Amino acid sequence: MKIELESKPLTEIECDALVVVGFEQERPQSPASDLAKELYDSGEFSGKALEIAVLHRPGGLKAKRLVLAGGGKREQFDASTLRKICGAALRSLKSKGARNIVLALDERHRSEAFAAAAVEGALLADLEADRYKTDPKKTEKQVERFAVLGGSESGINYGRTLAESQNFSRNLSNEPANVLTPMRMAERAREMASEQGLECEVLDQDRMRQLGMGALLGVAQGSAEPPALIIVRYKPASPATKDHLGLVGKGVTFDTGGISIKPSDGMEKMRYDMAGGAAVLGAMRAIAQLKPAIPVTALVPAVENMPGSRAQRPGDIVTTLAGKTVEVLNTDAEGRLILIDSLAYAQRLGCTHLVDTATLTGAISVALGSINAGAFSNNEVFLNKLLSAAKAEGEKIWPLPMDDEYKEQLKSAFADLQNIGGRPAGAITAAMFLRDFVGETPWVHLDIAGTAWLDDARPYMAKGASGIGVRTFVKLALSW
Repeated sequence: MKIELESKPLTEIECDALVVVGFEQERPQSPASDLAKELYDSGEFSGKALEIAVLHRPGGLKAKRLVLAGGGKREQFDASTLRKICGAALRSLKSKGARNIVLALDERHRSEAFAAAAVEGALLADLEADRYKTDPKKTEKQVERFAVLGGSESGINYGRTLAESQNFSRNLSNEPANVLTPMRMAERAREMASEQGLECEVLDQDRMRQLGMGALLGVAQGSAEPPALIIVRYKPASPATKDHLGLVGKGVTFDTGGISIKPSDGMEKMRYDMAGGAAVLGAMRAIAQLKPAIPVTALVPAVENMPGSRAQRPGDIVTTLAGKTVEVLNTDAEGRLILIDSLAYAQRLGCTHLVDTATLTGAISVALGSINAGAFSNNEVFLNKLLSAAKAEGEKIWPLPMDDEYKEQLKSAFADLQNIGGRPAGAITAAMFLRDFVGETPWVHLDIAGTAWLDDARPYMAKGASGIGVRTFVKLALSW
């Protein structure tokens, strides 16, 4: 889909659909106001958020359709709302065969942030998870052009870069596990890094064994597919800081639960258990183009968690890269095991600030549902910096407590720690487990298990991977 900046006057724009945002109890300004009045007065449109109404062959306009998209209450309208509106409008119009869509920004919203959000919404909405469908008609209805009137070239370019990188992440997460094995994920990372001018290194099983990554290798040993630790580096031409941001993403390309096997219902979705890894790779793709002034290194431990004959057993004790021992009570709590070795290695690589992102626990879905990701940290200043980045990019993240008392649930009689703390506060005890391996390094853990996958399509996004985290990580690096 071609993304462009529209410069013609509203009345001269020739397109299949001209989209204008309308608000509750407030009609769009001229020259669309008289036409919009008809839709408001008839009750077909009230301005509620994500509401769509269409007026065909609008008088005085060259556009074939005037589309009113609901912005909700004016005082609550922001770039995040516009992102969803543009997505909802594009998906609705795409299904009706529109090929050329133009969004006319209100005079009050002609800024870089709103232009970027509009483009992001359109590109994110345009992605369909139908790569493996053989229906020849699946590409019949395609939007060829999306343009923004009243935007800026810089805003459009920023939005395109972010959305294409988020879609890169979503496409990775949507891949079936027989296609995206750990080594294939490493190949995709190498390809992306080469295209974007980034450094990429992949540690194989032998190298990880030499280093002493017993926790990561313990998870991988039940699979015929070898593991890979993917490392992608961005180095600014002129660093403005001695800080070094590390992004660590869980990369379990399929998770059966291992010997502690999961129920069969819903197990097919466990291909997205590498969504955290996909998010940090997507973020690196955008970072390479937007060029923040801070060095950024991404690490993705890519493994399969399978119940093969050599699989890790409940009760096994592993020695981590940090030298601590862990009693594995549940092999389905594998994400934290691959993360602790990766977090320790990130510090060896010189990372001074760490963010890890993982589909880590079902408990986070119980706590926050599918609306917010959970955030945990050992450093309030760094946490607030990340939360500010998330808010600016419209990604909902909610901080949870990390009181020292929760660590009592991780005490083991046989090792330094056990890898689960029981059902109470499951997301918190998982974060407490990770915290033991970062020391005093400023660190934020994001549990995205409830937000990384859409079980059903939203008005503004297809069913499947959401790509959460990409925009936040990029904004975090740029705001340093």
